[in-house]
Amino acid sequence: MLTTTDTVSLAGSPDTATLRRAAAPLTVTVDDGTRARIERGRRLFRDLRHGPPGAGSGDGDGGGGVDGDGGGGGGTGTRIYGVTTGFGALVGYAGRADEADQCDNTLAHLGAGQGPDLPHEIARAALLLRAFSLARGHSGVSAEVVDRLAAMFATTFTPAVPRYGSVGASGDLIPLAYATQALRGRGHAYLDGRRRPAADALTAAGLRPLTLDGRDALALVNGTSVTTAATALACAAVRAAHRSLTALTCLLADLLGCDPGFADDDLLRAYGHAGAVDVGARMRRTLAGLRPSGTRPLQEPYSIRCAPQLLGAAEDALRYVDRVVAADLGGVSDNPLFFAADDGGDTGAGGKVVHGGNFFGQPAAFAADMLASVTAQLGNLAERQLDLLVDPARNGGLPPMLTRTPGAQHGLQGVQLATTAFVAEIRHAATPAGTQSLPTNLHNQDVVPFGTQAALRSYDTAQLLGLLCGSLALGLRQAAYAGARTPTAARCGELLDALAALIAPVDPDRPLDADVRAAARLLAAGEGGVGEV
Repeated sequence: MLTTTDTVSLAGSPDTATLRRAAAPLTVTVDDGTRARIERGRRLFRDLRHGPPGAGSGDGDGGGGVDGDGGGGGGTGTRIYGVTTGFGALVGYAGRADEADQCDNTLAHLGAGQGPDLPHEIARAALLLRAFSLARGHSGVSAEVVDRLAAMFATTFTPAVPRYGSVGASGDLIPLAYATQALRGRGHAYLDGRRRPAADALTAAGLRPLTLDGRDALALVNGTSVTTAATALACAAVRAAHRSLTALTCLLADLLGCDPGFADDDLLRAYGHAGAVDVGARMRRTLAGLRPSGTRPLQEPYSIRCAPQLLGAAEDALRYVDRVVAADLGGVSDNPLFFAADDGGDTGAGGKVVHGGNFFGQPAAFAADMLASVTAQLGNLAERQLDLLVDPARNGGLPPMLTRTPGAQHGLQGVQLATTAFVAEIRHAATPAGTQSLPTNLHNQDVVPFGTQAALRSYDTAQLLGLLCGSLALGLRQAAYAGARTPTAARCGELLDALAALIAPVDPDRPLDADVRAAARLLAAGEGGVGEV
């Protein structure tokens, strides 16, 4: 079984790079300060749960989702949703008296997901994000829960989590319930890439099953970690594609002998948009040394001439998504939350429980929808640039489909057809999800954000965008073989050299699916400056 020496501390807030590292085994540590925060939150929960009535806020009678908008309940102390109550629309009914039994009451009915399992990197990133959230000490969970989550990451154990079932309104209830059940030894999980019963996977990984009470179980499922993780990973992939496409646009311009004036600094500053100014600066660095051929039209097609404006608008939009992702990564999204009277020390019952709606994933829904729009337009740009490159009427006299023997060979014809299909798939998935609210849960959840749908679709389309960049890169490499000029800008030459070292010329025809994927991986990795500007 794989192991690692990579280490992550739960003391701070994660970034997207940290979430990406969770795809492989890593050591997750809980330092003394973090443990003290968790234990203070647990003591506060216990004191409020068992203390005199009236301590804490305990506001709200009426329906909560497994989200719990209301405080329901009973007990000798403050009313706390999910401790002795039912869940969701059934909050007004008593739950199960035994705390361990209340865990099953939380989880069993949420086993209603369907569809293929989530990608492993999303499932593990979501649980790492859940560990960070619980470690902030506002969820009232036991330190043992965080310790067991941390132990999981040292192995390849990955819960099998079905894709469909979350509306993102009360957090990602159904997918997180599957993840939690797997950690209890129920359902299924993967170990070293093999799907098997979760109990067997835990044993083989040397992990102990989680033992939970109702508070622990609710805190594990009642957050937006799947939505946030998928949005963060999708944004990272789109950012990588954006960098790649900026560099590939420069290489296209150099191979065709275009005038680089479309990236002029004065021009783009007059445009007034910060993203375009910054993208233009990157393009000028890559285009430094370019010598126009003098044979191109006075004005290039928009897929070249307007690339700084398009890529700049994408940059501005991605900065918005970055801010939302950063806020979600640093936030606490479950319900209810527990707040001590001060930031340190043993506060005892000197604190409050607050029932609210931090599990409502609307920010990520809007951000993921924005990300899908960016992906669609970047994908369209890559497809249009490849179309220009294979068309002898616009590519400066290169042969059709970039083959030296048209008819006997077909060069990039299949790749160009596939890119059209990729763009169609992306466009279909770019319909906003965050405005598609449907009431559910006996109208307790009468508005929902559908952030999970938006995030997972953005993740899917980001993968297709990477393939579009790989297809364009393959086309540029083939254009050089088919008769395009040698790049005159040093950085463009370096990019072409890296692609040529990876991909042989297409002559004679061969299947190119693996070449497209290889080019996409090279660009995403940014090795040797490839895909960076």
